[in-house]
Amino acid sequence: MWELVGLLLLILAYFFWVKSKTPGAKLPRSLPSLPLVGSLPFLPRRGHMHVNFFKLQEKYGPIYSLRLGTTTTVIIGHYQLAREVLIKKGKEFSGRPQMVTQSLLSDQGKGVAFADAGSSWHLHRKLVFSTFSLFKDGQKLEKLICQEAKSLCDMMLAHDKESIDLSTPIFMSVTNIICAICFNISYEKKDPKLTAIKTFTEGIVDATGDRNLVDIFPWLTIFPNKGLEVIKGYAKVRNEVLTGIFEKCREKFDSQSISSLTDILIQAKMNSDNNNSCEGRDPDVFSDRHILATVGDIFGAGIETTTTVLKWILAFLVHNPEVKKKIQKEIDQYVGFSRTPTFNDRSHLLMLEATIREVLRIRPVAPMLIPHKANVDSSIGEFTVPKDTHVVVNLWALHHDENEWDQPDQFMPGESSSAPYPLGHTASLDSALPGQRSFLTTKLATRNLLAATP
Repeated sequence: MWELVGLLLLILAYFFWVKSKTPGAKLPRSLPSLPLVGSLPFLPRRGHMHVNFFKLQEKYGPIYSLRLGTTTTVIIGHYQLAREVLIKKGKEFSGRPQMVTQSLLSDQGKGVAFADAGSSWHLHRKLVFSTFSLFKDGQKLEKLICQEAKSLCDMMLAHDKESIDLSTPIFMSVTNIICAICFNISYEKKDPKLTAIKTFTEGIVDATGDRNLVDIFPWLTIFPNKGLEVIKGYAKVRNEVLTGIFEKCREKFDSQSISSLTDILIQAKMNSDNNNSCEGRDPDVFSDRHILATVGDIFGAGIETTTTVLKWILAFLVHNPEVKKKIQKEIDQYVGFSRTPTFNDRSHLLMLEATIREVLRIRPVAPMLIPHKANVDSSIGEFTVPKDTHVVVNLWALHHDENEWDQPDQFMPGESSSAPYPLGHTASLDSALPGQRSFLTTKLATRNLLAATP
């Protein structure tokens, strides 16, 4: 019996070993690998994954590969290579690998964040970006952001010199802004729905912080998995809350007054239902589940991105009072005391802009970007990348490369009004954000931060 099992394992190991080879191709240098388990035994056990992968560059270079189970993953740690993946060859690397935890959060690959590249993804992505047209003059969004910023300032003034935990107030304010964009609604700070949103948003982030082994070995789902059950629980609560909000949006929908992302998606669904020329399109592309998945992506990512960066900005300003004074002086000079900042002030508030960018650099919200997948046989730099290879951009490595940044571990926003960005280069920061998979939440967070930070 055991001899048969051993023989079967050897056959499987040989099959996967042969499958991993591409004759005549120049592949990125690889970590050691064993049959079935891949490079897992050779990865550091402690520390943060993004930092460990950055350290591995000292031995393997700015592009290297490893095997997780039977899947080859290429790690990118230099901005020129990242730019090639995300921009120059964005279509070739716009795929998303379908992992167990991501499938749970995306209702089996729906939406825009975790969906694989295809006609449905392209259509939803286009509609998501069209949301900005609703706020093209900026006044409506500015007004809402300024209201929430004033609420935060009033609360801090009320505490005077007392200590205060701003985590919850910041979360509530940011959530209201994102709710306005996604649903054209807002809540009172004591509304229990805000508490429910905070619970499932933070719960999902915490539960997915460490990679679950089922993403490497999907067959492990046949066994009890506490981490997976936690994710399922939070996803269920999220879906229930968002479904309730969505139903209310549908009830009050007015095609003559499109005012949110949900309205845009409902209108697209109605147009699709009334258009008989859509033969060949997935009939479920505008199902309620697809719409909820897309809205859920923007909702969750928008809240998490903006909230996290705001908290980091406050932390850095507390520990760098000289930077805070420069920002305040700049605001007093260009904005004055009779009004609040607007998006149009951005070109004048250079130190504020530099501070936001520096925080995004030194403490990126996602130190490692969501994995991409090669849609075709391609290449990165001088190396061949076969179809279906996973590609991960290590944003932490890009932002802490001593060859690109002056003292990358130090918080150093521009030191004069003529130097709006950190001394050295800005290419690393800029290169990792655009491309086929660029996200509305990145643009949204930057605009929110500019108006809300003062």
